[in-house]
Amino acid sequence: MPQLNFLNPELIQIDAEAEGKEEIIKKLASLLISKGYAKESYLEAILEREKVFPTGLPTEGVGVAIPHADIKHVIKPAIAVAILKNPVQFNVMGNPEEKVNVKIIFMLAITDPNVQLELLQDLMEVFQNKELLLKLSVSKDVDTVLRLMTAKDDDNAEKMDMAGNY
Repeated sequence: MPQLNFLNPELIQIDAEAEGKEEIIKKLASLLISKGYAKESYLEAILEREKVFPTGLPTEGVGVAIPHADIKHVIKPAIAVAILKNPVQFNVMGNPEEKVNVKIIFMLAITDPNVQLELLQDLMEVFQNKELLLKLSVSKDVDTVLRLMTAKDDDNAEKMDMAGNY
């Protein structure tokens, strides 16, 4: 999963709290902006994009969302991650009338469209791994999230217990 090297410990929030999708999107976008990964315009762009092209995914076990904005709003590539204390509702990608309870948010800040495609493919592999998503959803520290997300192969992920220990 080469593109997951855009993960950065300062951009991972554990037990994040939000009343709804807008609040968690604002928190993560503000984090990316404050740390110099995204321009001020990123927040408004991501909120507007989410209205038109929702990013909630009803994956097996744990709902996820991958909000992102156009590359012109990004300064340098990163992925901000929030593992929510309590899920919030996102509209479903490709089916906006439907809602999904989301527990994990991967906010993408990407500068190259080709890299974005690769990154989405890598994330889809993560999303198809129910066991990995469940482990991520109960992670209690940033190191565990990083270990789970960057395990080079499924063997490593399978060897980890629910707390992310080998």
